[in-house]
Amino acid sequence: MSRRRVLITGMGAVTAAGIGAAPLWQAARDGISQVRTLELNNPVRNNIRIGAQLHGFDPSAHIEANILPFCDRFTQFALVAGDEALAQAGLKRGERLGPRTATIIGTGIGGAETIETGIHNAYVTNTRVDPWSVPRLMPNAAASQLSARYGAMGPSFAVSSACSSGAQAIGLGAQFVRSGLVDRAIVGGAEACMTGSGMKSWEALRVLSPDACRPFSKDRNGMVLGEGAAVFVLESEEAVAARGAVPLAEFLGYGTTSDAADIVRPDASGAALALAAVLADAGIEPHAVDYINAHGTGTLANDATETAALREIFGAALAGIPVSSTKPIHGHSLGAAGAIELAVTLQALFADIVPPTLNWRSADPRCELDCVPEGARSRPIRTALSNSFAFGGINAVLAVGKL
Repeated sequence: MSRRRVLITGMGAVTAAGIGAAPLWQAARDGISQVRTLELNNPVRNNIRIGAQLHGFDPSAHIEANILPFCDRFTQFALVAGDEALAQAGLKRGERLGPRTATIIGTGIGGAETIETGIHNAYVTNTRVDPWSVPRLMPNAAASQLSARYGAMGPSFAVSSACSSGAQAIGLGAQFVRSGLVDRAIVGGAEACMTGSGMKSWEALRVLSPDACRPFSKDRNGMVLGEGAAVFVLESEEAVAARGAVPLAEFLGYGTTSDAADIVRPDASGAALALAAVLADAGIEPHAVDYINAHGTGTLANDATETAALREIFGAALAGIPVSSTKPIHGHSLGAAGAIELAVTLQALFADIVPPTLNWRSADPRCELDCVPEGARSRPIRTALSNSFAFGGINAVLAVGKL
C-alpha cells in the first residue's frame, strides 16, 4: 500500500539574524555570524560573554496585548515564526483549522526567562511572582498558544528531548500526516535559554567556547549558544491539492534512535542508526544525498563522533557530499536547533547553494569531511539531510527533497 506524501507548504523563523526565514538564510549563505556580546537581565559572574542573541526584539509589535502576558520569550519566538509559516502556506488566522490539524513544538528548556525571573523575585528581591508564571514557563506553552491562535484542534503537545526536540517534533508531525491521523501539522522548535544562571550552568559543563564556534576544526574549543524558533506547515498531498496550495518541498523521511548509553557523551553507533533509519524511511541510497546540514556543535566529542557515524553509513560516498555546520552563524539553540537548521537546509535546497562552515581553520584527522570551509558553494541539491544529536543520547535526522 502506498503511503501519503508529506509536503511542506510554509516556513517561518526568528533567530539572531532577525525576524524571518530570509534573514537567516542570507546570514548562513554569506557566512555572517550573528554571535555578539550577550545582554543578560540577571548576570551571575558569567565568564562566557558571547552568544547568538536576538537584540531589539519587541514582542508587542507582533503579539496582541491580551496574549502577550501569557508568553515567555520562547513562546513569543514560536508565535512570530508560526505567523510567517502559516501566512506563506496561505492559512489565515480567521479560518479555524479544526481537528485535522496537529500542533507539535519542540523545546529543550521551555520558559527559562520566566523561571529565572520568578526565582530572582522570590529569593533576591522578595517581590511578587508573576501570577501567569506557570502558563508562561510550561514547555507546551508554545504549542498550545499556536494551536489556539489558529484553531488547530488536533493533537497538540511539546517534545522535550534536548537538542533533538525540534527535529523530533517535525518528524512526529510528518508521521501523523503520513499515517492519516491528521491532514496538516504545525511543527517546529523554540528556545530562549540565555539567562544568567542558564549560561552559568552551561559554563559548568565546560562545553562553551569563550571566543567562537569552530565545527570540525582541529582547534575547536566548544559551542556557542543561540536562541530562536522555526516553524513549518506540513500537509498531505491530498490536503494541498484540495485547497490549491503551492508546496515548497517534500518531507521525505525521519529517523530517530537512542544511544541508550551515556547521558552526555555521544555514541557514533546510535547516530549511525538514525542516519540509516532516515535513508530507509525516505527510500534513498547514500549516494543520492546532495547535502548534509551537520549537528556540528564545535565540541571535541560531538564533531568526531558525528564524523564517525557519517563514515559508517555513507562510506566512500561521503567524500562527494558537502557536510556543513551553520551553528557558527545562528548559535546552538538547543531545542530549536533542529528546526532552525531545517529552515537553512530547505533554503539551501531551493537555492542550490551549500552554506559554509564558518571559522574552520585547520584539519582534524578525526573529522575528515568536506565541511565547506572556503565559503558558500553552488551545487545542484535535490535531496538533503539535517542532523540533530542530543544529550540523553537522542538522535534525530530529517530528509527533505525538491518537488
